[in-house]
Amino acid sequence: MSVKLRLMRMGKTKQPTYRLVAADSRSPRDGRFIEVLGTYAPRGRSGAEPAAVVEIDNAKAVKWLRQGAQATERVERLLRNSGAWDEFTASKAQ
Repeated sequence: MSVKLRLMRMGKTKQPTYRLVAADSRSPRDGRFIEVLGTYAPRGRSGAEPAAVVEIDNAKAVKWLRQGAQATERVERLLRNSGAWDEFTASKAQ
């Protein structure tokens, strides 16, 4: 079983929010997942908060990456912004 770190769409029409999840690569986008690693709201959480909101549990994300999980392009970019990707590559280099 190959595990992917990917986004799972939530929210309403034209107001997306996403969960960052570890899921089996064969399961559908919004289907079964193994663990929730964080959230991503590209349009903010409300009208008063227009900037994107990213909340990621870096420890869980690094744990899955060390176990061989593959991140999608968007998730990799979010992990770079949160610092989890740098932590993973530093531990991999040692």
